[in-house]
Amino acid sequence: QVQLVESGGGLVQPGGSLRLSCAASGFTFSVYGMSWYRQTPGKERELVAGISSAGRITNYADSVKGRFTISRDNAKNTVYLQMNSLKPEDTAVYYCKRRVVADLTWGQGTQVTVSS
Repeated sequence: QVQLVESGGGLVQPGGSLRLSCAASGFTFSVYGMSWYRQTPGKERELVAGISSAGRITNYADSVKGRFTISRDNAKNTVYLQMNSLKPEDTAVYYCKRRVVADLTWGQGTQVTVSS
């Protein structure tokens, strides 16, 4: 069974940094692209970043370009999201998922709160 476990969130001041991790299991991780999404109450989930199966191609939402970096370690079945220069508007629950349109498997998410 596909399982995704996000971690690394927390409370950080504006301008600070966090590194999120997504530990994957139950599928052949290395053949799937992966994505990070985020969601705040009352809003749809927003695609934040994506990465191809081998990690050679990445994409980012305009709102995070230059600040966030997605990466992966296929030997560890883990996707990362390095978040720098955090802003209050980055506050959300962050989720990872396989980059497959019909795949609706989500982890529990990890809360990121950016506040002074």
